Amino acid sequence: MLSSPDLISRLRAAGCVFAEDEAEILARAARTPDQLESMVAARVRGLPLEQVVGWADFRGLRIHVDPGVFAPRRRSEFLVETAVALEPARDPVIVDVCCGTGALGVATAHALPGAELHAADLDPAAVACARRNVEPAGGHVYEGDLFGPLPASLRGQVSILICNAPYVPTREIALMPPEARDHEARIALDGGGDGLAVLRRAASAAPEWLAPGGTLLVETGERQAEPMTEAMTSAGLLARAHYDDETGATVVTGTTAPWVRDRLW
Repeated sequence: MLSSPDLISRLRAAGCVFAEDEAEILARAARTPDQLESMVAARVRGLPLEQVVGWADFRGLRIHVDPGVFAPRRRSEFLVETAVALEPARDPVIVDVCCGTGALGVATAHALPGAELHAADLDPAAVACARRNVEPAGGHVYEGDLFGPLPASLRGQVSILICNAPYVPTREIALMPPEARDHEARIALDGGGDGLAVLRRAASAAPEWLAPGGTLLVETGERQAEPMTEAMTSAGLLARAHYDDETGATVVTGTTAPWVRDRLW
């Protein structure tokens, strides 16, 4: 097999910031020297590491990642941490829309024993990938836009509603790293003019699905936190922005209040 120094050198020359870590992952994943060479060549061409090896480590869980599917980012672990810190009621109902691989829903359910998990995505490739991660965890996966494919029985029952929708403004897609821009579905990246097109739709519809005291959690960029908080407030949710200095992650939460439920029903 390739020696570690040679492998690291090739990865670093290709622009891989964490070349040492990636070299170790690739070396462990490859079964033969030829397979390692093929995997390194794919990574050097810009294919995301998660798609090269077929999985991502997310909060200590191995998440399957299929070609073209949005790979879970390390910063998104902050959303899971925020969800778990809510200390939801016993046996919470978790729904993960725009789920991609399903990593966020699976990780949240894993941290909350007894949770009931549902996930949905518009992209058929993401749905197929999510089923490989969600169904072994006892969850259910649906194909469709936002809340459209969810069972009607979930209305007013959701404790934790995760929507890790695309939030990159359309004009900024071209500025993204090639491994994301060229190898992940555009639908998983493009959030419209200001990046919040899908997230505003989710906030508007969320109160109908949330249980009393239930919470919607979304990830945004730091500069989008204020308009997203305003969108949640306009939907009747009690909104708050959360920041993680270590990863630079921003999460906005919106929680239902009793008077919101009374008004809806």
